[in-house]
Amino acid sequence: MSTAAPSGPATEWRTRWTRPAVVANLVAQIAIIGTGGLVRLTGSGLGCSTWPQCQPGSFVPVRHAASPLHQSIEFGNRTLTGVLVAIAVAVLVLVGLNRRHTAGTRALGWVPLVLVLVQAVVGGLSVIGGLPPAVVGLHFLLSMLLVVAATWLLVRIDEGDGPMAWRAERATVRWAVAQGVLTFVVLVLGVVTTGAGPHSGDDAVGYRFAVDPLLMARAHAGAVWAFIAVSVVLLLRVRRAGGAPRRWAVTVLVVAAAQGGIGYVQVATGLPIALVNLHMIGAALLAAAVTRFATTLRRRQATNAPSPDATPFAAVP
Repeated sequence: MSTAAPSGPATEWRTRWTRPAVVANLVAQIAIIGTGGLVRLTGSGLGCSTWPQCQPGSFVPVRHAASPLHQSIEFGNRTLTGVLVAIAVAVLVLVGLNRRHTAGTRALGWVPLVLVLVQAVVGGLSVIGGLPPAVVGLHFLLSMLLVVAATWLLVRIDEGDGPMAWRAERATVRWAVAQGVLTFVVLVLGVVTTGAGPHSGDDAVGYRFAVDPLLMARAHAGAVWAFIAVSVVLLLRVRRAGGAPRRWAVTVLVVAAAQGGIGYVQVATGLPIALVNLHMIGAALLAAAVTRFATTLRRRQATNAPSPDATPFAAVP
């Protein structure tokens, strides 16, 4: 339960700024995946040759560098990380340290700052280590985790801290768990597929994972089709519920279909950088949509209202 606190000017500013900060956190987490993808796709990962400085003796780009464009792209991505830190601190103050929220919500308020700092260290290690593929892949997956956490936090802020009740049948929840697992599998296979191809982030080597890129692309596509199949089942199971459950089930399928279309087009057109980067941003949008759909399978009542029985969704016979 939430800890009650007196209202007044000391709390009004938190109420006013909490949602804008949480929304900004989600938008920025998705945006940095786009800029990080640009770093990788242009081979700019070592544009700044060291960390935390950009170049030895300088935290900012050095004029007359050997690769000024790569240096600018990498430095721009690092600058956005600074913006993320500032937003994460705001979320921490507004949510993580606000005792009007439940312990679970406050814990979510700590996640952006903690994981962004972890991300900064992982990014630094990737530069210092010469872009080892496992570390670069971890960097991307941590960004996806931040998107998931940011989406969940936004929902928690909007729905309040009342008691939770399941709205879905147990079988539907299990299908949703399967969808979440497949989302993770799709993302991991996508990381390996990219690392095995020409946009691995290393212009000198041409690939980072010594595996057959065509085989990995087929495995990735197979996982996407499995994901779509599970998502169709979930849509059928919540179709009679209406409202947010059906809307977000449809949204997941639309984003997944768009992602699949981009994936096939980029392969057919020789992997143009713009499409590959759009595919990476689409992966973040898919992770957010899947998370948002999962939140519709439960609901929270008003804090002081009696908790009615959960209303299960109408399931497919």
